[in-house]
Amino acid sequence: MKSRSPLVTRIALVVGAVVVTALVSMAATLAVSKSIEGNATAINLAGALRMGAFQLLARSAGPFAVESGQGSIRELLDRYETKLANTGITDAIPENPEHPLARQYQAILDSWEAMLRPALQNHLQGTPVDDAMLDATQNYVDDVDQLVTMLEQRTEARIDLLHLIQIISLAFSILIIVALFIDLKNRILRPLRKLVSIAIAVGEQDFTRKANLGGSDELAKLGQAFDQMTSELALTYYELEERARLKTEELEKSHTALQLLHSASRDLFAKHDLCHGAIPMLQELEQLLGIGPIRLFLHDKQSSEPVEAITTASRERPFYCRDHHCNACLVKPEVYDELPLENNDGRRLLLPIRTPGQLLGTLEVWYPAAEGLSKTNRRLLETLSDQLATAIFLERQITEEQQQTLAEERTVIARELHDSLAQSLSYLKMQVARLRRLDIEGEQQEIHEAILDELSTGLNSAYRQLRELLATFRLKLDTPDLFTALEKTIEEFSERLGKPVELQYNLPPQTLSPNEEIHTLQIVREGLANAVKHADATNISVAVVFESPQVRVRIRDNGKGLPGSDQPVNHYGLIIMKDRARNLGGKVEVSNRDEGGVEVSLGFVPKSRNLIPTEASNA
Repeated sequence: MKSRSPLVTRIALVVGAVVVTALVSMAATLAVSKSIEGNATAINLAGALRMGAFQLLARSAGPFAVESGQGSIRELLDRYETKLANTGITDAIPENPEHPLARQYQAILDSWEAMLRPALQNHLQGTPVDDAMLDATQNYVDDVDQLVTMLEQRTEARIDLLHLIQIISLAFSILIIVALFIDLKNRILRPLRKLVSIAIAVGEQDFTRKANLGGSDELAKLGQAFDQMTSELALTYYELEERARLKTEELEKSHTALQLLHSASRDLFAKHDLCHGAIPMLQELEQLLGIGPIRLFLHDKQSSEPVEAITTASRERPFYCRDHHCNACLVKPEVYDELPLENNDGRRLLLPIRTPGQLLGTLEVWYPAAEGLSKTNRRLLETLSDQLATAIFLERQITEEQQQTLAEERTVIARELHDSLAQSLSYLKMQVARLRRLDIEGEQQEIHEAILDELSTGLNSAYRQLRELLATFRLKLDTPDLFTALEKTIEEFSERLGKPVELQYNLPPQTLSPNEEIHTLQIVREGLANAVKHADATNISVAVVFESPQVRVRIRDNGKGLPGSDQPVNHYGLIIMKDRARNLGGKVEVSNRDEGGVEVSLGFVPKSRNLIPTEASNA
């Protein structure tokens, strides 16, 4: 059951107090008036008793008393005694025997019974009244006067009490009314004025005014509701303003980011280099959106896990870095420790880099966990992932086209060499064979034989070198990557050697251009061929590793090693390897190992991932 309203309770209390005051006043008036009811009759009867006493005294001394006889005096005395015990007097006398009126009335009865009645009964009628009888009568009358006086005083006291009750009731009623008006002023009028002023201020978008009404009545609760309403309105108003401001800033950021993505897309498609084309754009995007670091992982068929290709923040130079003059992604350790990573209150967003039907990689974006990532920023990052997917797909497509173009060119060169130079060398070998069949005698026979042997050796060497060149030009990278081609090459020479050839490979994806892959593969093949043909090796190992920024190729065997000169007679394989190394911008070193065998070492820095120069692309 709900409790009554405090304001209604207060008004009910005031009305109840007024009603109780009126009821108490009326009840007290009724009680007082009831208590003095019959006092006037008692006073009149008591006053009549005084006169009756003197009448009895006069009757007993007068002639009429003598004529009347004894019976008449006794009748008068009885009649007087009846008046003395009249209910009009006894009703005014309290029942409490200790009450002054009761004692005074009892004294009158005692004086009547003990003194005056016996004196009147024993007095001879018609004889003069003696002094004793007069004194007894006077004492009796004085007692009666005292009773009358006490009745009058009691009546007046009751009337004064009635007046006091009326005055107190009136004063209390006035106090209640005044308190009611003061309470109404303080509890109703002032709060109402405050609430009206607050309503006007709210209409003028001033939410600072507060009622601050204490208590638990309706107006206090209404004031508290007004204060809460103004606070919530102020919060809502400020939130709307803040949302509008944030939305404006977000739109400005989105506009700037879109411009950045537009310009970055041109750089990506123009440079054909993710590292140089994407990192500056990604770093600007991080500063603009308050995110980062951003990493790009590409899917590589030779690795079960995605391989990192780009990062915008790193303490150390990344493994895949090819340009040690570039420090775009390097940051100080204290800066890296403040980035929103997993161990630094950060959250990660993974976006797929995909084209229809093919997943190329994953874009990893870290952002502060406290601030979150807005829907607009997420859409911008999704747009970025689409652009990166397009750039990566086009780069791979260009790489495949270049590989195909290079293979076709090499096939054409091999066919031309076979149709021209190979046929010419075959013709010369046939002519040398004819010369050998001639019987040349005489002093010039030895000279002719030496010349023919030298021609035959030179032609055989040239013909063998031509076959090596034809094999080189006919070599195709029809495998997905260099690693697969190396594996097939290793299998081929393992069969020729009769023992497995060890392979170590850790190049990052797309480190080499198609041309660099062809030259690297051919150098490995040439080194393996030399080790299998000439070294009499039983253990051969190949290592193709990335020692940033260089690519290092090592072919080691445990064979018989090189003679005094690095180049065998009538063998041009090492010369061709060095020429290939110069085309790669590197150097080939061939040396005997201390533990036995030969080590062929190639080192070069990859120039680019495509054959089209940047200047030509920009043009």
